[in-house]
Amino acid sequence: MNNNVIKQDPTPQRESFSELLGQLAKNSAAVVHDEIELVIQRTREMVKAALRGVLLIVIGALIGFAAFLCLCAALIIRLTSHMSPDIAALVTGVALALVGVVITFIGYRQLKK
Repeated sequence: MNNNVIKQDPTPQRESFSELLGQLAKNSAAVVHDEIELVIQRTREMVKAALRGVLLIVIGALIGFAAFLCLCAALIIRLTSHMSPDIAALVTGVALALVGVVITFIGYRQLKK
């Protein structure tokens, strides 16, 4: 009987220390790269959400401004029953300018503090 048995080394082949360090460095670089990509992706998502919020605020402000203009027109129309249209528009403009100046002055004083 002829048994051809190949003798194998019972201890698994060990990698050298420098190879292990090389693999560790490569794996560490991959992990850092993946983390950076994740941070970039999160930042993009946050910026997109912030831009959507800002866009909604701007649209809301524009609609509010249009409503304010309509209310000003309604005030002028109502005042025309008591005075001429040019005087009604002038009175409305002066009143709104005074309110704007007062609000601006209050804001300026708040910033000065």
